[in-house]
Amino acid sequence: MATTTISFLHPSLSSPAQKRTARPRTKTFQGSPKMSLNHQQRQPEQPAPNKGLLTTITGFLWGKALPPQLLVTIIRTTWTSMWQLMMKQLAPSDPKGSFTRPASQFRVNFDSTQLSGQNLHLYVGLACPWAHRTLIVRALKDLEEAVPVSIASPGINGLWEFRQESGSNRDQLMPTFDNANGCKTLREVYGLHRGGYSGRATVPLLWDVERREVVCNESADIIELFNSGFDGVAGNSSLDLSPPSLKEKIKEWNQIIYPNVNNGVYRCGFAQSQEAYDDAVNNLFSTLDMLDDHLATSRYLCGDVLTLADVCLFTTLIRFDLAYNVLFKCTKRKLLEYNNLHGYMRDIYQIPKVASTCNLEAIMDSYFKLFPLNPGGIRPVIPASCKHEVLSKAHNRESLLSFGKYTEVPVS
Repeated sequence: MATTTISFLHPSLSSPAQKRTARPRTKTFQGSPKMSLNHQQRQPEQPAPNKGLLTTITGFLWGKALPPQLLVTIIRTTWTSMWQLMMKQLAPSDPKGSFTRPASQFRVNFDSTQLSGQNLHLYVGLACPWAHRTLIVRALKDLEEAVPVSIASPGINGLWEFRQESGSNRDQLMPTFDNANGCKTLREVYGLHRGGYSGRATVPLLWDVERREVVCNESADIIELFNSGFDGVAGNSSLDLSPPSLKEKIKEWNQIIYPNVNNGVYRCGFAQSQEAYDDAVNNLFSTLDMLDDHLATSRYLCGDVLTLADVCLFTTLIRFDLAYNVLFKCTKRKLLEYNNLHGYMRDIYQIPKVASTCNLEAIMDSYFKLFPLNPGGIRPVIPASCKHEVLSKAHNRESLLSFGKYTEVPVS
């Protein structure tokens, strides 16, 4: 701490002798000097704020006051019109404003499709829950070598683009170049299809490298192909995620989960009227309530065995608190508040190979780049409950096994 010495003997009151002999009385103060007795300290000059052209113009028009009501009305009307135009392109809707997902144009004929002689390549995006399904089944069935993958990421204009990115976790899937065709965008890949294509360029996309054509762009078909189409040719043939005895149950669950949960969160986020949103959000949370009750006594949807229905539900649940809760206005409850659903999600996340398909950073980055929903482009931090350390905590759901029946997928 600095020490300051201040003299109390004024020079005009001292005699010549005193000037020669007297020593000024002093008093010592402990502390930092606030101001010089002779000169006031000069304050450092603050840099002038950098005013942009728009700030200068608005300041000239109405100073520090709020913008006039007329200007606010004009901007609101213009923005609303532009938002509706963008949403019609991003999310087609019915007359009531409810999001209507376009049907996939490339489907699989399971009676005639033969995979043994095909050289297939999978295109995905890490943010997309539908593509995520294919990555999980591909991993669980050990098809990584049989079906190589190229991973696209959303560009600034909304197109799926290919660019190499690296991360700190080597086991984590990251965006890549197009390893099959060398294209810059996914639209270019679709454009290579024999006969041409002018529809939406969506993921997942299963591509025939030799024939240079799209095999399928419907996730439900692709995961069925991966589950059984390579048996005896490649991968883990002993694992069946859609056993014959459970096919009807899997179908029943998918008929509930797809419209109300998988697509239900999109119907909330892409709703273009209050009526459409209210209907979607009520269906979503009533279904989540039902699922949470069911999973209180059942480890997986169909009992003790993990199935394709669980994979389809998981890819929505893992994104719920990350993106859907806030960005898609699914705000009634967080998934964390559902004790059974959250434990069920952690149970599946901890199955070997599943966590490596869940790039949480990429999921958040992609969703919060959706300009019509987040025009400012600011990405919030990942919720603490969604981090790997929390998702890896014990779930204790193995205690729900019913008749000592083993689970077909090894669970850590």
